[in-house]
Amino acid sequence: MRCTLTIAYNGTDFLGSQSQKESKNTVLGTLDVALKKLNIETKIVASGRTDRGVHATGQVCHIDVPHYWSDIEKLRTSINKIVAPSILIKNIKSVDESFHARYSAKKRIYRYIIKSGNSNPFEDSFVTFLQDVDFALLQENIKLFCGTFDFGFFMKNGSDVKTTTRTIYKAFAYKHKGYIILNFEANGFLRSQIRLMVGALLALTSAQIREQLACEKRHKIKPAPSNGLYLSKIKY
Repeated sequence: MRCTLTIAYNGTDFLGSQSQKESKNTVLGTLDVALKKLNIETKIVASGRTDRGVHATGQVCHIDVPHYWSDIEKLRTSINKIVAPSILIKNIKSVDESFHARYSAKKRIYRYIIKSGNSNPFEDSFVTFLQDVDFALLQENIKLFCGTFDFGFFMKNGSDVKTTTRTIYKAFAYKHKGYIILNFEANGFLRSQIRLMVGALLALTSAQIREQLACEKRHKIKPAPSNGLYLSKIKY
C-alpha cells in the first residue's frame, strides 16, 4: 500500500533532507531509521530536497507500507514517537500506486521569514534578523521574479539538472505580527534558488535583478541564510 506522509521538521541540526551515505543525520535518514525499527523496509521518496538548516511545514513523501500496517494512523503515531521532536508526521493517507511525491507535484510553495532588529536565542534558528529592511522596495522588487525565466544565474554551482528554466506563478511579500514574509510559488526550484533570490532582493537594485534574470550579467550576491527558509506546501 502506497502512502503519503505530510511532514514538518526543524532543519537546524540536520545535514539537509536528502539521505546520505556518509551520515544518517538527515531528515530522510532519520525517517529511514524509524521505519526500519517498525520493520518497514521501503524507499522514502520526497517531493524535493531542502538544504542544511532549511525547515519545512509541509514536505510530502511517499512510502510503500506492508499490508500488516493497515492501521496507518497507528503507524503515524508510532513513527512520531521515534522521530520527535525535530520531525512531525502531520498527516498520513493511502494513495494510488501511481502517485509519486516528486513527479506528481504541480506546484511548490516556500516562505522566507525576516525580522527587523537584533536576534534572540528563541528565534535565531528560525528567522533571519536584519537591522534595516526597505519593505516597500522589497515588496516591489519581488514581483520581478514572477514569470518563466532561465534561472541559471540563481542556482548553486554543481547542480545537475536538465533545464534551468522555471516558472514562478506567485512572488509577494507581506507583514505579519512583526515579521516580513516572502512567498514564492513555482513549478519547481533549482538548488539554493530561493536563497539566492532573497539575497538579490536584499543586495541588488531593480535593474541589477533584471540583468541577472535575463542572464545578461551575474552580480555578486550571497545566498540568504538557510534558517529563514521553509518549504510550506506541495500542490498536486
